[in-house]
Amino acid sequence: MPATLSQKTPLAKLYGRDSDRYLELLAKFPLRPIRTEDELDAATVVIHELIDQDTRTTAEDDYLGVLSDLVEQYEEVHYPMEEVTDAEMLAYLMEIQGRTQTDVARGAKIAASTVSEVLSGKRKLNRAQIGKLARYFHVGPGVFTFDG
Repeated sequence: MPATLSQKTPLAKLYGRDSDRYLELLAKFPLRPIRTEDELDAATVVIHELIDQDTRTTAEDDYLGVLSDLVEQYEEVHYPMEEVTDAEMLAYLMEIQGRTQTDVARGAKIAASTVSEVLSGKRKLNRAQIGKLARYFHVGPGVFTFDG
């Protein structure tokens, strides 16, 4: 029997024509707790493949979200990280992506003075700024700590 789903199944109702793609992703890496380094490596490959696509379907976005959560759960246990400040995270993202304060200010549409003050520890990020920076750097907003 082919891998296609009847239009009556819940998966087909949810994703329509993209339900087959969802099943392909499940076959490539099942959505279950990650238990080994090899599984972590395999999950990371799938995540990067999905992130590198120009566009994703809803099915791919949903799969990516759940798989990312599973990777995060594994890494929290096996690679606990000490907390970093928003200034440290911003500086790190700028460094690894080769961005200047001016690049970030323009690209994220945040005042240059704000970027400078955050980096110097004189100012904290608000929710709107975190959202803009997350989109600009293509990271989840959770990499920043919202202190209110």
